[in-house]
Amino acid sequence: TSEPPNLRTSEPPNLRTSEPPNLRTSEPPNLSMSLEVLDELFEIIQKRKSADPEASYTARLFAKGRKKIVQKLGEEAVEAMIDAVQGNTEGLTQESADLLYHLLVTWAEAGLTPQDVAAVVRARMSYSGIDARKAKKGGD
Repeated sequence: TSEPPNLRTSEPPNLRTSEPPNLRTSEPPNLSMSLEVLDELFEIIQKRKSADPEASYTARLFAKGRKKIVQKLGEEAVEAMIDAVQGNTEGLTQESADLLYHLLVTWAEAGLTPQDVAAVVRARMSYSGIDARKAKKGGD
């Protein structure tokens, strides 16, 4: 898989060699801090949209257009699914990061923001998913 670059520099990161946190023994992250990271990444993506495609992976994706952006999103989703099925927690962690990056690029290309999506999630949290499915299907 091609990895998203370090958006703060033109150097692509080598995420596969960096040691991920031990998810089973480390303290759970602060949720607001977790969401801040996504907001920060989205801001960087927005700034990189118009950067030089030769120097920025993000700009290169935008230059190639929606079809390529969505293709990369799908590839990362499949890779995350494979790692999940295989029980590869480290791989799933890495692929999830790639997937979130490509999802944020997709949102930016479509004119959406994390706040747009968060509003829908918040609204959905106010009712049971089972009840919503029953209502959609006419009560079955």
